[in-house]
Formats: sequence, structure tokens, C-alpha cells
Amino acid sequence: MSLSVYEDLIYFEELNRADRDEITVVIYESSDAVRDLDPDTEMEDANMMRILKTQRAESRSAGSRRYRLAAVGLGLLCVLLLTAITVLWIQFNHLTAERDQLQTSNTNLTAERDPLQTSYTNLTAERDQLQTSYTNLTAERDQLQTSYTNLTAERDQLQTSNSNLTMERDGLQRRFSEVANRDGWMYFNSSLYYVSTEQKKWSESRNDCRKRGSDLVIINSREEQDFINMWRNGQQAWIGLKRDTEGVWKWVDGSELTTGFWKDGEPNNPKGHCVTTGLGSDAAKNWVNNPCYHQFVWICEKRMFISEV
Repeated sequence: MSLSVYEDLIYFEELNRADRDEITVVIYESSDAVRDLDPDTEMEDANMMRILKTQRAESRSAGSRRYRLAAVGLGLLCVLLLTAITVLWIQFNHLTAERDQLQTSNTNLTAERDPLQTSYTNLTAERDQLQTSYTNLTAERDQLQTSYTNLTAERDQLQTSNSNLTMERDGLQRRFSEVANRDGWMYFNSSLYYVSTEQKKWSESRNDCRKRGSDLVIINSREEQDFINMWRNGQQAWIGLKRDTEGVWKWVDGSELTTGFWKDGEPNNPKGHCVTTGLGSDAAKNWVNNPCYHQFVWICEKRMFISEV
């Protein structure tokens, strides 16, 4: 067999199965055509056919092994692919669960955040209100402090003025007392009092007081009542209280009686329209009503219009 024949065999081996089958068919057809022309080449053709059949069987065996290896590789690849898909599926489920947990946590945190945000807003508003109130109170405190300082200064000035006026009043009272005592008058609580030494009717007693620039005494307090009882020398004396035609007790200035110092059981004389003080041992309650034509000493009062400071 020539070198070109071996080269052809090597090339034939390198061809794929379909190409080899086609070439084999062509070779068989060529050998049938040549067999009738050259009897000497019949043996070589037979050998060639055996070699081709042997190579074809080996080629089929090698192809079958390659197919089995490819099938095994494909199976392994499928197993690996299935394993990878399973692992990815597990990881996907795990990530999905984590995502759901994170979504739930995010929802819960959002729900918690909203009340906190509202509380923060409310607290901020309250803080601003308190800050405003604090600022206003601070301003008011400063104003009050200034007012307190001014009032304290005014109070000190008034106290000084009061002390000075008190000293002046005491001096005037002493001078009034000295002058009054010379004429038979007694000074008490901004008024001058005169007790007569003779007795007259109520109306005559009042006329005498008017001539002296005064009127019958009006007793407005317990202190004044005690003073008069201490100074009247134990005598019953007319005071400026009289019952009018309607039965109302009124003072000589027209004011109605509000506080009286009646003796127990008085007034009890239906004809007694005028009042005297000094009957009985109880100095706090010694007024009685007497007929106005009776004669008693009387007490005059002259107001000096000097008020207590």
C-alpha cells in the first residue's frame, strides 16, 4: 500500500462518523467498479476492507465510550446544576424570610416612630409655651420687683411723713388740751367735750351747746362712752339722742342710732323721748330715756376735724 493510502486512512480517522460512512460507501462502490477491471488488486482490496472494518469497529467502540463519558459528564453537570439550584433556592427562601422580617421590623419601627414623632412635636410645642411663659413671668417679676422697690421707697417716705404728722398732731392736741382746759373743755380723739355745772331741760341744754359752737354729744364708740362716763363726775347728763315722732331714735346730726349702750330693760318710758347717760354702776350700759322736760347736766361736743393718721 502506498504512502498516499496511509495518509488517506489517517485523514479518514480524523473525520466524523457521518463523513466516514459516506466515504466508506464511496470506497465500496469504487472497489466494485475496479474489481472487474484488475484481478490483481482483489486481494489488496480485501485487505483494505478488513482494515476499514476493524477501524470502523474501533471507531464505533471509541465513540460509544465518548458517548458514555459525555453522558456521565452531562449527568454530573445536571447533579451539580440541581445542587446549585437547590442551594440557591434555600438561600433565596432564607433571604425572603429575612426580607419579610426586615419588612415587619421596618413596619413596627415606623409605627413606633410616628407616636414618638407626635410626642416630640407636642413636647416641643409645650417647651415653647413654657419658654414663652417663663419669659413673660420673668418680665412680670422684674416689673413687680421695680414696683416693689418704688413702693418701698414711697412707704418709707410715708412713714417719715406719718411720723412727722404724728408729732405735729400730738403737739396740736397738747395745745388744744391746754386751751380747752382753761375754758372747761376736755380733749379726746379729735373732739372737745364740755360738761355743764348747772341743770336744764334737753332743749335748753342743746341751745347752750350751740352758743358755745358745739352740740350735744354723739357717742359713736365704746371708747367714747368710757371717756364720758369717766369725766361726768357720776351725774346723769343729757346726750344728743332723741326719739322722733315716728318712734325712731336719732342723733342731733340726723343720723339714726346704730350702736346703743342702754341700761338693761331700757328704753322703757313711753314719755321719755330724750336720753341721759350715767344711771347705774355699769358704765358700759347706763343709758335711760327720760321726758325731755326733766332737768339734768349736759355734755357738749365740738369736733376739731383732726383725723388720726
